[in-house]
Amino acid sequence: MSNISEINKRKTFAIISHPDAGKTTLTEKLLLYSGAIQIAGAVKSNKIKKTAASDFLEIEKQRGISVATSVLSFSYKDHKVNLLDTPGHKDFAEDTYRTLTAVDSVILVIDCVKGVEEQTEKLMQVCRMRNTPVIIFINKLDREGKNPIELLDELESKLSIRVRPLTYPLGMGYQFRGVYNIYKNSFAFYKPNKSKVEEDISIFNGLNDKGLDEKFGGDAQKLRHDVELIDGIYEKFSTEEYLKGNLAPVFFGSAVNNFGIRELLDTFIEIAPGPIEREATNGTVKPADKNFSGFVFKIHSNLDPKHRDRIAFLRVCSGKFERNKFYHHVRLDRQLKFANPASFMAQSKSLLEEAFPGDVIGLYDSGIFNIGDTLTEGESFMFKGIPRFSPEVFRIVRNTDPFKSKQLEKGIQYLTDEGLAQLFVQNFGNKKVVGVVGELQFDVLKYRLLHEYGASVEFSPMASYKAFWLKYNNKSDIDELTKLRFNSLYNDKNDNLVFIAESEFSLKMAMEKNPKVKFLSSIEHNDQTLLMENVA
Repeated sequence: MSNISEINKRKTFAIISHPDAGKTTLTEKLLLYSGAIQIAGAVKSNKIKKTAASDFLEIEKQRGISVATSVLSFSYKDHKVNLLDTPGHKDFAEDTYRTLTAVDSVILVIDCVKGVEEQTEKLMQVCRMRNTPVIIFINKLDREGKNPIELLDELESKLSIRVRPLTYPLGMGYQFRGVYNIYKNSFAFYKPNKSKVEEDISIFNGLNDKGLDEKFGGDAQKLRHDVELIDGIYEKFSTEEYLKGNLAPVFFGSAVNNFGIRELLDTFIEIAPGPIEREATNGTVKPADKNFSGFVFKIHSNLDPKHRDRIAFLRVCSGKFERNKFYHHVRLDRQLKFANPASFMAQSKSLLEEAFPGDVIGLYDSGIFNIGDTLTEGESFMFKGIPRFSPEVFRIVRNTDPFKSKQLEKGIQYLTDEGLAQLFVQNFGNKKVVGVVGELQFDVLKYRLLHEYGASVEFSPMASYKAFWLKYNNKSDIDELTKLRFNSLYNDKNDNLVFIAESEFSLKMAMEKNPKVKFLSSIEHNDQTLLMENVA
């Protein structure tokens, strides 16, 4: 079978949301509808002692939140779907941002009770920067929430995107009857069932069908009025505008009760883009290009704690990946082959012989991969656009068990390789500082260091404002920094010089005294080129 036919089968997307909007629950229910799993465990049920299929770290199961992106591959309607379930918590936003570089589209989950929240807006900004096609799922219709029309207005105003409802709810909370599929002229009756697929769908001949009155009585007229209002206010749905990232189709439902999921999944399969072309240092790489290429967007250690493995997650961008074939590691300029590449269902792995553009594969990693690394069939180019942002919280690493120093070194190295945190070292004193986006990451680091590496650690506060990578042409450009501000200078894992400002004032002074130096708040993982000009 040709590569083109395989490429056309692929759909690779991420689910994103504010914490507790129901993202991981929706992920699990998509697996349920696809037949990948037969029964869904409620994420936060006291009666059903199961955890979500995509939450595989022990700390995720304990806290009931996702703290790492998980990869799930399944089949639906002759398509190979690669779903990346991302952390919702803002403290793990950088993992989500990196994941968005590896997908072709996004499903954004909104809580109908809370509406658009802060983290939702930030995630949407990243999607808008890349013109990523977005489908919106308004969740928790079985609860009393905001008026649907008000929610639609809020989506447009806060997310800066035009919307078009493709389904519309009748009632909400205790009065929730179901959703009307505007384009299929069908109505799905709400039947709560948290673990199995259960459907009752009636087909109508348009809004004037007398069957609506027979089914809903007086509510039929309200449904007609609401749908006519929708048609009058919002433009007709255009797949072309959706693919450009200008228009977001909207669906309503209840993920925990398996409701509204089929309409969402069927439409996704129909309209979502397949693998897209990607920018590289040598130009544009297209999925249909003959030669294989791909990039590492995530690294995870101890996916299986019993085997202490380390997996590099690679997005295939062009050509065809084959097991036991040699490929070129561009950064290291080495030829490598992989005997056990894997596809994933969360922590469950299966051996794969080949993979095509759009696929996400796991490569066993002995420590040779960094986030942003590129594999090719011999060409020397790197994929662009895998970001690394300045951390916002810093702590000094203190080893509380001197007999476990080697374990701590290894654990810190591997966990910072994953992108869970960033490590900065002051060579003259070997002072180690960890930088993160949010405080919760320190809890995860401490937990994983102890339970996966046997290392006991404390994180001590330090006076800090923000970290900036320093870009300069000559060593003389940084004379003032190295002589008078050496206590604020560190090296990152790639030996790039980093200035950790104690305060906004100290940053301002450093910039004034070193005019030839660029203070960068964001760089790329692969080639260290500037993503955003100095935003200090």
